[in-house]
Parts: sequence; C-alpha cells; structure tokens
Amino acid sequence: MRRKKGGHSTNSFGTISAGKPVGQSANARRKTVASQTASIIFKGAEDEHMEYTRRSVLAGLGMAALEAAMPPLATKSEVFSEMAPLAAEIDTGTCPFRLAVINDEITQGFEKACQIVSRDFSLHWIELRAMWNKNVTELNAKELEDARKLLGEYKLQVTDIASPLFKTDWPGAPRSSQSESRDQFHASFDASAQDKLLDRCISLAKFFDTNRIRCFDFWRLDDQRPYRDAINAKLQQAAERCAKDNIILLLENEMSCNTATGEEAAAVLKAIPDRNFMLNWDPGNAAAIGSTPYPTGYELLPKNRIGHCHCKDVVRRSDHKYDWAPVGGGIVDWVGQLQALQRDGYHNAVSLETHWRGAGTPEASTRTSMDGLRKTLTKAGFSC
Repeated sequence: MRRKKGGHSTNSFGTISAGKPVGQSANARRKTVASQTASIIFKGAEDEHMEYTRRSVLAGLGMAALEAAMPPLATKSEVFSEMAPLAAEIDTGTCPFRLAVINDEITQGFEKACQIVSRDFSLHWIELRAMWNKNVTELNAKELEDARKLLGEYKLQVTDIASPLFKTDWPGAPRSSQSESRDQFHASFDASAQDKLLDRCISLAKFFDTNRIRCFDFWRLDDQRPYRDAINAKLQQAAERCAKDNIILLLENEMSCNTATGEEAAAVLKAIPDRNFMLNWDPGNAAAIGSTPYPTGYELLPKNRIGHCHCKDVVRRSDHKYDWAPVGGGIVDWVGQLQALQRDGYHNAVSLETHWRGAGTPEASTRTSMDGLRKTLTKAGFSC
C-alpha cells in the first residue's frame, strides 16, 4: 500500500476507465400507471443477517449476459440537467411526489410485488433492489428480461437502481465495526469490484429506463477524517463516470455508513458540487443514529440536490437503541418533512422502505406502513 506524507494510506481502488462513452437510451418512455410498496424488519445494531455467497467479480457482475439482454442504445448524447430528466414525467393530479416502494420489502417474488404495487396500491413507480433471492445487480439475462416484461405487464416505471455500490470497507482504513454485519440484500462486492459494479449499474439503469443509481459511502469508520477526502474523490469519480451517460448518482445517508445524517450529507454535497451527484434523503436512517432529521438536518441540505427520498419511521428505546416503526408511528416528523419537500419544489420519488415486520410478514407490514404513509400524506394536505 502506498502512503502519502503524513502517514495516511492511499486507497487501492482500480481507476474507472473512461473507455468509449455509451450513448443514452432512446427517448421513448413507458406510460406510468402503477408502482409498489415494501417492508422488511431491521433490528438496530443487531440487524438480521441475510445469507449470501461471495461470488467472483466476473461471475457476480455478469456483464456479458446483461449486454446480450439489452436492446440497442441510441448514440445521440444529451446535455445533462439535474431537473430536465424528470420534469416531463411528473405525475398529474394532486400528489406532488412519485409515490413508490422498494420491491423486495414486500416479497422476493417479483410478480407478486408488482401485482401488489400496481393493483392493490394503485401506484405508478417501483424501486428495484432484489428479487428471486438475488440482488438486482446479479440477475442473469433471462431474469432481466422476465423482470422487464413484468414491469411492462403491470405498467410500472422504475425510480432508480437501489444498488449496493460502495457498501463495503474503505481500503487501507481500520476494519469498520459495521463491516459485513448488516443486510446487503443478497449482494456482496468487495472494494476491488466496485468499478465493475458501477458499470453494471449504469447498464441496468439504461435497461430499466431510469436515470438514477443509489450508492453509499463505505462502512462507517470510528474516525473517518483521515479518509474523508479520498472517499469524496472516489464518489466524485463515480459521479463523473455516471454523467457521461446522463445518470444521476444518489448517495443515501445510511447509519451504518460514513454519511448518516443531514449534517454529514450537507458536508459531502458541498465537497462534491457535481450536479448529477445528489442525495437519497432518508430521514429514518438519520433518526436511527440519534439525529433529528426534520427540521434540523433537512434545513442544512441544498434542496436542489435532493434526488430521491426513502420513507420509514423509527422509535427510540430506553437503552438508546432503536426499532423500526410503520410510517407515522415513530419519531420522524413526516407531516412536516413532506410539506417542506413540496414547498421546496421536490417532485421526485418518495419510496416506502418500511424495514418493519410488526404485522408478522413483510407483505402485511408493508400494507400497514403504506396505510400509515397515505394517512400521513393526507395530514400533510396531499392526496396520493
């Protein structure tokens, strides 16, 4: 490992190759007539572990299979705008947001998830993370085609690829106490695989006709200060790679990663000014680590850099740990947060990620939490 002056380790990531730019997909967009909902329980620092097998980079990513499954891409490039890709698709009606759900929060059965999202919840949008006990980044060509066919059948539009990008240890830093101890939703990619994983996610975004990819910023370190500049450089490099294909890279604030709160997110966004590097704002995650997401954390955020929003709730315990709760049943001021998002011009996804199984099963808990979300939206003055 090479070391900089002062004793700080440089990272050992491979460099993202610029290569030949891939053209943006054609403008044709599926009509939006439905979306989804989901719910799975976590238990604070003692989150349930999902079993997964560490695959080799080539086998895990399956790039050749994906390329074979994808339709031809147009070669005409377009000038990137942080607002333009969404402006033409804002739903009509009184709901200011793209109400959605992460598919595997309902069930690993993708058709069942689509059916519930489309027919039972009457939504237009779905967020893709895992299905058929595989992370979306590990689906083979046939599974990808099957998934896209189901999306068309149920007339669902994809909000983003909820990838596990950069949810791994930072090379050269002390091993994080969070390392591999949390649910990665059937995904396992070490640091050396991240550049390949990013390319895979870009291809998936095009395949599923979305312009957004979710990422993280590595398992949380006890002291991230010696590594923060290098982490930011890696995130900026990834954003620059995404910009070549008019893709928005969404950093999620996650309590087990180095950006967990509104305060921390504001600092990272300031350090990385790229317009296509935006925040997946998750007030529940911020609350889980002890922060006050709204109004305190939210007030610090640059509002035009919020590109996605996850919706879940939290209750604090007497031992200072936390449990997940159905939306509206915890400490997050979701009425105030939703009103503020609308006031500040946010019209993108509000995606249910309940993480709560108090109703007994993921599906039943999702139904309860979606009911809570809709009641909360009504209290905020919206009909969704």
